[in-house]
Amino acid sequence: MTALREWASTPVFAVAVTVGLYVLSLRWNARRPWLHPLIVTSGGMMALLLAADIPYATYSEGGDLLSFFLGPATVALAVPLYKRRSEIRRRLGLILASVTVGSAAGIGSAWLLVALLGGSRDLLIASLPKSATSAISIELARYLGGPGELSAVLTVLTGIAGSMFGPALLRLFRIDGDVPLGLAVGTAAHGIGTSRLLRDSEEAGSYSGLAMGIAGIVISLLMVPLSWLL
Repeated sequence: MTALREWASTPVFAVAVTVGLYVLSLRWNARRPWLHPLIVTSGGMMALLLAADIPYATYSEGGDLLSFFLGPATVALAVPLYKRRSEIRRRLGLILASVTVGSAAGIGSAWLLVALLGGSRDLLIASLPKSATSAISIELARYLGGPGELSAVLTVLTGIAGSMFGPALLRLFRIDGDVPLGLAVGTAAHGIGTSRLLRDSEEAGSYSGLAMGIAGIVISLLMVPLSWLL
C-alpha cells in the first residue's frame, strides 16, 4: 500500500489509472450498454482513492494534466466539421432553427419539471442550463444567482442520460439518419453525447459537435431574459 501511495503522488498515476479504467469501461460498455464509461471510470477512481487513502489533491495533480487536453480535444471536433462545410452551409438555416427550438424546449421542460415537483429556486436555476457544457452551465447558474456546482452535476447527468437513451428514443419515434441524430443528441446531451456518437459515426458526431456549440450560445442568450423572471 505504501508503494501505491508513493506512485500515486506522481502525475503518471492519475493519467495511467484514469485512462486505463476508461479503456476497460469502453469494452464493458460494448457488451453492457447500461454501464456508461463515465460512471464506471468515475466510480472506479473514487473507490480506488478511498481504498488506498489517496487524497484527491494528490490525484488532481495528474488529473489537471488530463483536463488540459479538454481544450485541444474540443477544438479537434472542428476537423470533421470542416470536411462537411459545404453541406453544413446548405443546411445552416435548418440547423440553427432546430438547435434553437431544441434548446428552448430543454429549458422549458426543466422549468416545468422542477415546478411540478415543487423544487427550490436553486434547483430551478441549476436545471435550466443543463444541456450546455459544464463550463457554460456553471457560469450561467452563477450568473442567475444559483449553485454552479449543482448545475455541473445536473449537466453531467443530462449528458449521460442523453448518450444512453437518446439514440434509442429517436429510433422509437422513427427519426433516422445521422444528421437529425447528431443535432438532437448534441443539443440535449452536449459533449458526453457527442463523444458517444463519434464512436459509431463521424457524420453524426460532427453534427452533434456543431449542435453542442450552437446550443451553448443559444442557451446563454436565453438566460438573459429568463434572469428577469427568476
